Amino acid sequence: MDNLSYLNGANAEYIDSIYQAYKENPAAVEFGWQKFFEGFDFGRSSEAGVTSEAAPEHFLKEVNVLNLINGYRQRGHLFTKTNPVRERRHHLPTLDIENFGLSKTDLDTVFNSGVELGIGAAKLSAIVAFLEKTYCGSVGAEYKFVRTPEVLNWIEQKMERVQNTPNFSIEEKRRILKKLNEAVSFENFLGTKFLGQKRFSLEGAESLIPALDSVIEKGAELGIEEFVIGMAHRGRLNVLANIMQKTYQDIFAEFEGKGYSAESPFGGDVKYHLGYSTDVTTNDGKSVHLSLCPNPSHLETVNGVVEGMTRSKIDFKYDGDNARIAPILIHGDASVAGQGIVYEVIQMAGLDGYKTGGTIHLVINNQIGFTTNYKDARTSTYCTDIAKVTLSPVFHVNGDDPEALVYAINLAMEYRQKYKNDVFIDILCYRRFGHNESDEPKFTQPLLYKTIEKHANPRDIYVQQLISEGKLEAGMAKEMEVEFRGILQQRLNEAKEIVSTYKAVKFAGAWSDMRIASADDFLVSPDTAVDKSVLLDIAKKISTLPAGKKFFKKIEKLFGERNKMATSTHIFDWAMGEQMAYATLLEEGKRVRLSGQDVERGTFSHRHAVLTLEDSEEEYIPLANLDEKQASFDIYNSHLSEYGVLGFEYGYAMANPNALTIWEAQFGDFFNGAQIVVDQYIASAETKWQRENGLVMLLPHGYEGQGPEHSSARIERFMELCADYNMQVTNCTTPANFFHAIRRQFSRDFRKPLIVFTPKSLLRHPLCVSPLEDFTNGKFKEVINDANVKADDVKRVLYCSGKIYYELLEKQQKEGIKDVAIVRVEQLYPTPLAQMEEIFKGYKNANDAVWVQEEPENMGAWPYLLRKTRKTAFNDIEVISRKESSSTATGYAKQHADQQAYILAKAFELPVSSEDKKIAKKSVSKVYNVD
Repeated sequence: MDNLSYLNGANAEYIDSIYQAYKENPAAVEFGWQKFFEGFDFGRSSEAGVTSEAAPEHFLKEVNVLNLINGYRQRGHLFTKTNPVRERRHHLPTLDIENFGLSKTDLDTVFNSGVELGIGAAKLSAIVAFLEKTYCGSVGAEYKFVRTPEVLNWIEQKMERVQNTPNFSIEEKRRILKKLNEAVSFENFLGTKFLGQKRFSLEGAESLIPALDSVIEKGAELGIEEFVIGMAHRGRLNVLANIMQKTYQDIFAEFEGKGYSAESPFGGDVKYHLGYSTDVTTNDGKSVHLSLCPNPSHLETVNGVVEGMTRSKIDFKYDGDNARIAPILIHGDASVAGQGIVYEVIQMAGLDGYKTGGTIHLVINNQIGFTTNYKDARTSTYCTDIAKVTLSPVFHVNGDDPEALVYAINLAMEYRQKYKNDVFIDILCYRRFGHNESDEPKFTQPLLYKTIEKHANPRDIYVQQLISEGKLEAGMAKEMEVEFRGILQQRLNEAKEIVSTYKAVKFAGAWSDMRIASADDFLVSPDTAVDKSVLLDIAKKISTLPAGKKFFKKIEKLFGERNKMATSTHIFDWAMGEQMAYATLLEEGKRVRLSGQDVERGTFSHRHAVLTLEDSEEEYIPLANLDEKQASFDIYNSHLSEYGVLGFEYGYAMANPNALTIWEAQFGDFFNGAQIVVDQYIASAETKWQRENGLVMLLPHGYEGQGPEHSSARIERFMELCADYNMQVTNCTTPANFFHAIRRQFSRDFRKPLIVFTPKSLLRHPLCVSPLEDFTNGKFKEVINDANVKADDVKRVLYCSGKIYYELLEKQQKEGIKDVAIVRVEQLYPTPLAQMEEIFKGYKNANDAVWVQEEPENMGAWPYLLRKTRKTAFNDIEVISRKESSSTATGYAKQHADQQAYILAKAFELPVSSEDKKIAKKSVSKVYNVD
């Protein structure tokens, strides 16, 4: 029946008109009204105790009862019994019948409005009891903000059919108790055997374990073959042991410090950050793969990674079928309300490039964040109010009622599979100890923790419930506990005998053909050339517009110019070099995915990978129309997010090494909105978790007078993270070298992140082009020597990287300078010091090596190079740059031009005496210190 909250006494005429239509022809009104008026007629009979004269008053009270029903559906969640350790906040108005135009004298009156609940005509007292049990018990349903009537009806029918009260079999109850016992006993055991060690206990929220166990069973029943799980540190060890089936022995060995080995090249991580994957078998014999993603302490960072992993598997493993895999994100109440990354990731839920078919969100609601009370942690009523952004239903559940939680998560799983939307479960529970086991919570929440001290754990509460129901003998629970604790003790004894649990890395699944790289792998790049005929054929395909489609004139002109590159000049600019890199990989069967803000056209209007027809919204993608055998090319303009999207793309690449996954920043300056992903995953995941990743980051970089936020992609930040051959950092100066850098990602049997500082003004620079032979011969060049000078004439060697090369080149050529060589360092890390030294040795008459950069002295590659060249032939290398600065660049165009001119002039000076240096420094100080 429609939402009837708007019906009141003023609408009597309207209701009467519907009633008159019903009397003439019952089929003329909708089914809900038919049933309503059937009851109304019944209510007018003497059998119902309502006289004909009382009919108008009774009629209006029927409407009031409907409003009461809607009130419970709308606001019942505010009055639930869901908080195990605190009184609920009081909300007004209440659901008292007096607030709906009813009174206690109506309690024995029969109202046909019960039809709306599926219980037929019923006394008001029975209707209220039904509503209280359904909407104000251990499960509070918050869903009326959903805008789709079908979804609303489905949720209401599901809940009201069973009054939100589970009816589990004895076997199901014992399964719940078994998992609850494992959860509680495991925490107790760790607390007594490893006193004082951090473990971020699940105590107070142990019902999470039977809930996860049940969602796996339910998911498998509904066609799920795999879950990808992301969670923070609280309760992680319990999930690893009792859901992921990581052996107790291995976990205990980690507590004993047995995970470390001097033979390991990896730094490792604390035990409550580690990931794990396994296959479990359900009660029905179905196999389900579980992946728990490794995570840092940065709360909620893992969310984007999990969604990316899930989407990658949907695309590759499940042929686009998101009904076979589901992500589960386990949040904390403080972090789900406080961390902006949650919003960034949730906004992906319905976007074509990022959706995963719905995420199951579980919130371990301890009602406290470290020491901060929940009232100080958010403005919203609930920590889960962000669910309203995607119109995702929320079930608030008492964490002391494991049956209610299992029921709710099973309902959530059904909802996800049916509607492919997110769903939230807010587990109201508590944290038995402080933030960690050695923390004292009574400093800040003394009253709360007095209550918690006396509060029984969820297992003991459930045991008493089962005993009172006659479903469990009093001694059976104790026997179960003793038996399980005996198993744990046996595994601990075994763990103490282990010397080390360290195992050499062995990749599996999609990564089975990969290996860990060694230093020798970076001495020389592999061959990445493409046959001439193949390349030209591809170039023609991507530069030819389809006949019969009308494109914008500027697009037709642009593609005409590109076609000339393919058919006549054979000289390719950056945009063509980039797209040929992708196209050749696509033709070789490698899927390519590119996402980021405005990537389809390109921030600087250079890419035009997606073309929109002039007179319609139809799109044409040249790279997706090479031939029928090519791999998929996926390109997506992302929403305005760095943190969430970079995490997503990292996860996408993490799940599959056989696709080129690229994230491009709108400007390189903006990547630092995702600095956490760079620091905690891209730079360190291999060292911490032994997980490789081939993600490519494209970061537009270059000083062109556009101010502090449109100049620098912060080369220095990446360089300071470089160690252990953890990533590749490049600043290419030619389209061909960029082409080879991209193709190199697939030319080796290991994967490393590739950071590319890409050009802006060079996209249209007449010299920033490459001839055909540079693509059809050779490989990526880590260093490019100067071909414009004679070695014997050179007295100074300038080393540089990126755009500054072309400005140095212009000055060198314009002024006819023959004694200064310009050497381009195309790969900043792994730093090709041996190649740089070899080139310098070739200039026998040169005794002056200088690093030239546009960035301030405390930024760019210089701080890293200064440290790394101390014990090399470059130990006295000098630098020419902007002076050190707290800001990346000036906001004044004139000052920028003066600074750039100084760098160029200084670069071509021969060595001068100390006195001359003082004079020079004084003469340029006016330029240097404008502001």
